[in-house]
Amino acid sequence: MSPLFDQHGRPLEYLRLAVTDRCNLRCFYCMPEEGIRYTPRHDLLSYEEMLRLTGLLATLGVRKVRLTGGEPFVRRNLVYFMERLAQLPGIEDLSLTTNGVLTAPHVPALARMGVKAVNLSLDTLDRARFASITRRDELPRVMQTLYALLEAGIQVKINAVVMDGQNIADLIPLADLSRTLPVDVRFIEEMPFNGGSHAAGPASLPWNHVRIRRHLAGHFGELTPLAGSVGATATDYAIAGHQGRVGIIAAYSRTFCGSCNRLRLTAEGGIKTCLYDQGVLDVRALLRGGHDDEQLVAALAAAFRFRAANGFEAEQQRPLHQLSFESMATIGG
Repeated sequence: MSPLFDQHGRPLEYLRLAVTDRCNLRCFYCMPEEGIRYTPRHDLLSYEEMLRLTGLLATLGVRKVRLTGGEPFVRRNLVYFMERLAQLPGIEDLSLTTNGVLTAPHVPALARMGVKAVNLSLDTLDRARFASITRRDELPRVMQTLYALLEAGIQVKINAVVMDGQNIADLIPLADLSRTLPVDVRFIEEMPFNGGSHAAGPASLPWNHVRIRRHLAGHFGELTPLAGSVGATATDYAIAGHQGRVGIIAAYSRTFCGSCNRLRLTAEGGIKTCLYDQGVLDVRALLRGGHDDEQLVAALAAAFRFRAANGFEAEQQRPLHQLSFESMATIGG
């Protein structure tokens, strides 16, 4: 089949696949303390449905799959599913985003199946602040996962959301991990997808990508920009004397939209062609409605032909712009 392009000429090559909306942490920037209303299990896509859709997308040019959640390892038999994903023709890059709490015992299996990279969510190295941000005292288990991944030779990218008044004191210690460890430490602008946990918007984003870079440079000296790959969301920098790198993701400022090559599949079967859109296709209804592969491909192609040019356009097209009532766990990151 011919590769899929959107109407702006961008190829769709990268699938972010949410296997669950459930999570074992309660990070306040993602959801309220009591959690969110989870999708009933029978409404979640089955592994077989995910495999069928991913296989179809691979014939249309998708080469990279990243599993997200919620927390992927909350779902049972995840490793078995990943092994089957890794065997799909056309899938060249299988990776994972995790909070690390349940991950360490599965690291050998990830290495055996050829997982190339793991994004590890880690907003602070301070145990008390970790417990405050996530509402769970699990930092030791996350650090165990970090070192297990490095020992297994799996590339680690640490994702830290930058939150005013919460973890600013942690930016330098987190970045300093790249001094002695071969890790990428990436700082992410806070976004409004918090499930109604608190108000978020332009007025609550004093730490944008410009200020984050200035803060890091003020401590480490010059940050040397590095060439990025097509579709990359992070702007990466080298610091003299560091093994690893630091990166900044302008997730709210949305400076990288022009080269976006990704789409998202939510755990309940919604296709999103932008993090900020309301969803463009209910693929679960098609899968369970008896549609054949040709009909599925036609529906996917139609959805991509009307893709927003960037995150701002996608946000404007949402009804009532109720972004703050959606959780990152629901949309899959």
